[in-house]
Amino acid sequence: MKEKLLNWLNLFLVADVFLVLFSFFWFAIAVVGRSTGINLGLDLWYSLWDPLFTPAIGILMAGALISGLSSWLFKRFGNSLEKP
Repeated sequence: MKEKLLNWLNLFLVADVFLVLFSFFWFAIAVVGRSTGINLGLDLWYSLWDPLFTPAIGILMAGALISGLSSWLFKRFGNSLEKP
């Protein structure tokens, strides 16, 4: 059960990483577009910053910490947790 939960957590974190990377590249391209006078969605990116990208970054950081901590705990105490 714990391995299945960790696999789902890791899958969710991988999807979240791609969302964060997408938002970064979109921001970088939109800033370059704004400096050249081409509208590439920087205003839309700003409107999505608070409701979408900020929580995605926070979830990514928290999930990475939880995943690393749980892996460390299972490696360190795994044998004693599984036996009654």
